[in-house]
Amino acid sequence: MFAALPPLSASRQNLWRLTLIRILVLAAQAGSVGFAWLTHLLPLPWLALVITLAFSAVLCALTAARLRLPLPVTEFEYAVQLGCDLLIHSVLLYYSGGSTNPFVSYYLVPLTIAAVTLPWVYSLALSGLALVSYTFLLLRFYPLETYPVARENMQVYGMWMSIALAAGVITFFAARMAEELRRQEQWRAQRREEGLRDQQLLAVATEAAGAAHELGTPLATMSVLLKEMRQEHRDPALQEDLALLQEQVQQCKQTLQQLVRAAEANRRLDVTARPVTAWLDETCNRWHLMRPEVTYRAEVTGAGDIPQIAPPPDLTQALLNLLNNAADACPDDLLASVDWDDENIFIRIRDHGAGVPLAIAEQIGKPFFTTKGKGFGLGLFLSKASVTRAGGSVKLYRHEQGGTLTELRLPVQPQEA
Repeated sequence: MFAALPPLSASRQNLWRLTLIRILVLAAQAGSVGFAWLTHLLPLPWLALVITLAFSAVLCALTAARLRLPLPVTEFEYAVQLGCDLLIHSVLLYYSGGSTNPFVSYYLVPLTIAAVTLPWVYSLALSGLALVSYTFLLLRFYPLETYPVARENMQVYGMWMSIALAAGVITFFAARMAEELRRQEQWRAQRREEGLRDQQLLAVATEAAGAAHELGTPLATMSVLLKEMRQEHRDPALQEDLALLQEQVQQCKQTLQQLVRAAEANRRLDVTARPVTAWLDETCNRWHLMRPEVTYRAEVTGAGDIPQIAPPPDLTQALLNLLNNAADACPDDLLASVDWDDENIFIRIRDHGAGVPLAIAEQIGKPFFTTKGKGFGLGLFLSKASVTRAGGSVKLYRHEQGGTLTELRLPVQPQEA
């Protein structure tokens, strides 16, 4: 439930931004045409210009309405939208001086946006459309009739406005479009990594389920045989050994039953909220029964109200795995502390072992990789997966005074949880 929501489609985001650019440019174009008409500065074909601007306004409205539909925005559709902008700009230039119009440099804005956001094939096609349109405007256009001095001043100020508009659009919009594409790619990479981890977890879970199913029959057989042997043989020494074996078999059966109960609790989300300090004490006491040779201390360093936590069984098992890893590194003077702030809970486990080797620091936590002489290399991997699913993280550090500091971070849950 803490998984990150997927970002909106990059093409949809970029089309929204393109529509905003189109509205801003349309406002500037309509303002320029209106100013020229009111001041009688230039004799222009006003009806043709108004029709072209009206078509641009209709295109903005249709695009905004289309973006409210759940249909995906394809790269081809986005390229067609940019092509429409190029054609509308070409028509406006045709009726206002053609290639002599200083706003002819605005051709670079749609081409820059295409180069940033679209594959090279679409960028090449749009570049060809812009080049053909500009070439046509060199040969055919509606000439501007005005005084030479006024035409020169208009050319200078028009070029300045055109460069300023193009620079602003490219800086504030094209850069945002490129950032959106990078964010989309980062999200996809994260999803690929999570998918690979889930595949590894599925493989481990499948093997564990098969092993648990296969162990049930031999354990039941061993339990029956041990019971019969205790009835047939009355030797006190043998009776003691048989009783010990029977306890071990019973412990294995209870472990398998606990796995089944934990899976059922996860399926039904049968978890209850409790103070994080109570959860840590309960887990440490359970762990110390399994590892009585370890000496440890538990501390509470947080201040204020104790946050609540509703840990699923796999999260408790993750904490047990981390405690076991620390005890395997050094079973003496282990320290487990809990701290919190407004957003996170921090459980830190400090051991006095050899520390994390720098040469293999990046490999630790990957499946089937272990620094111990025994084990399968799955404990830390499964612990990280369980904590990540709960919205937290697990990090290992080399402590400045020696040993390893394992930090378990979990999000603070609302009180009503």
